[in-house]
Amino acid sequence: MDKIPVAGQKCPICGKTTDLQYKPFCSKRCADVDLNRWLSGVYRIETNETPQTLPVDPDEE
Repeated sequence: MDKIPVAGQKCPICGKTTDLQYKPFCSKRCADVDLNRWLSGVYRIETNETPQTLPVDPDEE
């Protein structure tokens, strides 16, 4: 499939021209890099919520 550039938009990962097929990225590679950053916790959305802890089972210790 031919690359179809999106005028005026740059890939947030590498800065190349955005490809319509992978918008807002320029390629599958950059889309995968972004996904990996989300899955590995590099990106996160801050909240005011406190983490919930699981109850400790005394029989497991």
